[in-house]
Amino acid sequence: MKKQYRFLAVLALMIPGLALSGQNPSGSLLQDLERAAPSAKREVIRLAVEALECATSGGQAAPKRLAVIDYSLPSTERRLWVFDLKQRRLLLQELVAHGRNSGTNYASTFSNTNGSYQSSLGLFRTLNSYQGKHGYSLRMEGIEPGVNDNAFDRAIVMHGAPYVNPALIRKQGRIGRSLGCPAVRPAVARQLIDQLKDGQYVFAYYPDQRWLQSSAFLSCPGGQTSANQIASR
Repeated sequence: MKKQYRFLAVLALMIPGLALSGQNPSGSLLQDLERAAPSAKREVIRLAVEALECATSGGQAAPKRLAVIDYSLPSTERRLWVFDLKQRRLLLQELVAHGRNSGTNYASTFSNTNGSYQSSLGLFRTLNSYQGKHGYSLRMEGIEPGVNDNAFDRAIVMHGAPYVNPALIRKQGRIGRSLGCPAVRPAVARQLIDQLKDGQYVFAYYPDQRWLQSSAFLSCPGGQTSANQIASR
């Protein structure tokens, strides 16, 4: 029995996706993240976990943290969650802006095209932090071909922005909008970026049927069923 446990431990280290959540990659991690963020939609967290585990099972290094953005929610709600995958806990839940051409309070249109001023969906891997025109910012690369793989060239980055302000909700019924970046409150930008920089993942969701049915990261074993169920709603 001890030999079996030692074998499973070594196997978990060898397979990045398995190391995320023990012997049952989708089960325990999903349940722990659901408990950590009860205000998030269960199906969104499930898809984020499936996409993450699909990416890591393909040879990518297992991350320490995961951010989930639910663009089906209005900008007036805290629709960005940042999870610590090792401790299985919620680090932050925050407001996040969408692109000005994606919608007003609700986002409904998404693009991978430069100059569209729209947000992009799908799975992103984070790169380095830097000081830019918006201050402390985080570069990201979209890893879904045809969905978000122009994000780096479009300069779709995480940064703080004064228009991500709860006071604007009371004044105009929504927060401000970006040029496509997932902008956050300036007060939390540095903390959030430091948690997510250097090889972590960001999953941006909207119930877009074409994306849900065609995404390579939602087509791994166990992922396609959930995607199709959500797409049919």
